[in-house]
Amino acid sequence: LVMLSQLESNRKPPPRTTVDIATLLQQVVQDARMVCTENHHISMELVEEKLEVRGEYKELYSAISNLAINAIKHNPGGVDVSLTCRSTENEVIIEICDDGYGIDPKHIPRLTERFYRVDNSRASSTGGTGLGLAIVKHVLMRHGGTLQIRSTLGKGSCFCCHLPKPTVVA
Repeated sequence: LVMLSQLESNRKPPPRTTVDIATLLQQVVQDARMVCTENHHISMELVEEKLEVRGEYKELYSAISNLAINAIKHNPGGVDVSLTCRSTENEVIIEICDDGYGIDPKHIPRLTERFYRVDNSRASSTGGTGLGLAIVKHVLMRHGGTLQIRSTLGKGSCFCCHLPKPTVVA
């Protein structure tokens, strides 16, 4: 709650340090594998080798790891969780996808609201507070990015983080 309040009230942009996406994703995958108590398969794919964004490593790590750990916690064992990174001309796109339960479309518009839970009983059993996706949204906004959510019941979910590429100063 404190972190979310700080993100919401902090109008200053994050530090403009360079964040290597490969390093960030490797750390997230390593930590997510440590959290796995069931037989999940976690994979990572970098479509391009050298992708960078500008911002605060700890905040970006928090957002991406939250999405990866949610994919593990809110799905049964045996689910595939993939982290993929690619880029367009103007942005870096990090996708965290799973082939698990999926989310009913009626919930998607509200997922990033404070304290919103799709299923209160399941969230309580996994220790969810309903703050994680709100934090993800605000971290991305602070970095000039957005969160896009796609999901199909019974087929899985995909959370796409869109972050601007660093501008080249001539």
